[in-house]
Amino acid sequence: MEQQRLRISDAEFKERAAKAQRLMAEEGYDAILCYGNEAEPQFVRYFSDYWPSFETAGVLIPREGEAKLLIGPESFTYAYDRSRLRDIRLLKAFRESSEPEYPGKKLDTFTSVLDECLPGVKIKKIGVAGLPLMTVGVYFALQEAFAAYGEVKLEKADHVIAKLRMRKSEAELACMRRAADITHKTMDFVIENVAAGMTETQVVGLALGKMHELGAERESYPLWVLTGAGSDQAISRPRQKVIEKGDMTFFQFGARYEGYASTIGRPVVFGKANDEQRRLIETGYALQEKILAITKAGVPAKEIAEYHLKLVKEYGYEDHYLYGPFHGNGLMEGEAPWVELNSDYLLAENMTFCSDLFLGSHETKRGIRIEDVVRVTKDGCENLTAYPRTLFEIEKSL
Repeated sequence: MEQQRLRISDAEFKERAAKAQRLMAEEGYDAILCYGNEAEPQFVRYFSDYWPSFETAGVLIPREGEAKLLIGPESFTYAYDRSRLRDIRLLKAFRESSEPEYPGKKLDTFTSVLDECLPGVKIKKIGVAGLPLMTVGVYFALQEAFAAYGEVKLEKADHVIAKLRMRKSEAELACMRRAADITHKTMDFVIENVAAGMTETQVVGLALGKMHELGAERESYPLWVLTGAGSDQAISRPRQKVIEKGDMTFFQFGARYEGYASTIGRPVVFGKANDEQRRLIETGYALQEKILAITKAGVPAKEIAEYHLKLVKEYGYEDHYLYGPFHGNGLMEGEAPWVELNSDYLLAENMTFCSDLFLGSHETKRGIRIEDVVRVTKDGCENLTAYPRTLFEIEKSL
């Protein structure tokens, strides 16, 4: 039985739009369109709580006044049931990719919505948050609308909304802790019930069923399990590969709760680990522990990345290095900001990250991923998932 359901308040959603308008004023935007799809809904969901399905969607935030949710022609009843924004407009531009025409259906356009939101304003600059996600069809519809206003500058505005999303509120952190708890319990369940002889897809099925039973709304990302040859794939999907005795496998699971994503990654050996497997796993755990030990507010992100690479080299795994050690976590399992060698910002309290350690050899085609969700604090970091760093050896077989 799930605990009492947590939820972000309507007031917090409204305040997000007001904060966005203050940032827009500083950068001279007349409006920002926050764009999203069902795989990456974060920009839309952050302001509306709406998660598009089949169609795409946007939230239009004018420099003054109320934000509007813009959706495709088929989703009004769904959107009205879920959205925190009550002003919902249907646009053909947000239709599904098979491009139905909807003859005879009265629909809004970008021009009609902009005219209403910015009456009498000579529009000069519009931002798009989620521009890398935007389909060509939506982009062209925007450009066509701009023709009515003369010279309009269209800019990528992801950074404006990222400023709001990087540091989490107490309500967001509560949802993230609940997502982390579900993911932790899901990993426990899988480790207790998995056995050699299962396929990778069957293991993912165990995880999906359990996390939904525990109250997850969906998974954080398409879950994967990788075994033996092929586990050097940093991003992947599960296969029909049967797990055999002696295989090293890594489990990558994450539950989503009220929009907020969580994740845990752990290597598992079926049978007794050999020396090579043991050394790789112990190295991964040691790297994560040392990185988390220096993580706190005020530390330059670049220094964390440099220290991570230095440690990887010292442990003799430079040929296994791909990236690391953190990327942002919140409404997406992977969101801004990343912690990289060229990062130019300081960690701040209530930033949340995936502690994401991947080591993979393309020569042996073996690898591991160790991952947890952490919150930066004034004096260190809170590990929200806090999954044990243990040598997991599974003796069971089907």
